[in-house]
Amino acid sequence: MIRVSRTALAATGLSLLFALGGEAQAAGRLAIYNWFDYLPQELIDKFAKEYEVEVTLDTYDSNETLLARLKAGVTGYDIAVPGDYMVKILIDEGLLEKSEPNKLPNFVNVDPAWVDVYWDPGRHYSIPYQWGTTSFMVDTNVYDGDIDTLAILFDPPAELSGRINMLKDVNDVLNAGLRYLGFPRCNDNPEQLKALNEMLLGAKKHWLGFNSDGAKEVLVSGDAAAGMIWNGYGLRARLEKPSLKYAYPREGFTGWMDNIVVLKDAPNYDNALLFMDFMMEPENAAALSNFARYASGIKGVEPWLDPILAEAPELNPPADAPKPEFVPPCPPEVVRFYDRIWTNLLK
Repeated sequence: MIRVSRTALAATGLSLLFALGGEAQAAGRLAIYNWFDYLPQELIDKFAKEYEVEVTLDTYDSNETLLARLKAGVTGYDIAVPGDYMVKILIDEGLLEKSEPNKLPNFVNVDPAWVDVYWDPGRHYSIPYQWGTTSFMVDTNVYDGDIDTLAILFDPPAELSGRINMLKDVNDVLNAGLRYLGFPRCNDNPEQLKALNEMLLGAKKHWLGFNSDGAKEVLVSGDAAAGMIWNGYGLRARLEKPSLKYAYPREGFTGWMDNIVVLKDAPNYDNALLFMDFMMEPENAAALSNFARYASGIKGVEPWLDPILAEAPELNPPADAPKPEFVPPCPPEVVRFYDRIWTNLLK
């Protein structure tokens, strides 16, 4: 087995490990911390077999959960998959290794559009995982009116009242509320924040609850007739229940990209870099998209992609839909305001 120091790997982009034409192995372990239901077992098994690595996987339900656990001192994980704004926060907090994935052999496969991103310009800490949008779905068997408005969530028709699931995510919910009210994101205007708080508390009576892990299941089961959801998860829901329709609210909606990062003091740093490189191979990136049903940030995936992804309305907005909004992290003082509103809302 070939083992290489952390310094050498970062400097050479795994050139030593790949010097044998892909025959190199990396005995040991890899501990992945990822979102729920977001990595197919086939890719875990393929990586484990190819590099003789024992892979473990634990999950979280929000970017904020990931941040809270890392700041609380949770260790033992090598890889995590934070969203765009959370990558920036983790870098600023010193919680990531500057692993220089831009020097790995398969980085040439990254779509140039996703290299100089606001959260990691030049990709010194992260690589693309999947990207998509956050909106909501409605069961058209329950309500067949206009759904392309955030009023569905905050001032819904009678048919949907009491049957709306909200994501348990402070940014997704509050940003949707700010859009509905016509207020800017990262808002520290006291009057506007007061109006947001009052609007959300008033809307809460229409909601079934807050559920991220089960956002798809509550829609498919019929427990919820409408609910916030990520577009790829929404596609999976519609394939199980064709009456579900993904909305593109005219007030706007969130765009996001999840990213693979190496956590600070990762115990299996070498294998973390191998996994990054593995996930930038087009065939593997396509397998991920085929499972998760989101778009890839890797070029050359088309020969392996499920054709349904090219036509799915959840991944292909209509021409008149707004462009998705990527929201950078807010200043700490704004985050404190948001946390108060969120805590009050969850009571």
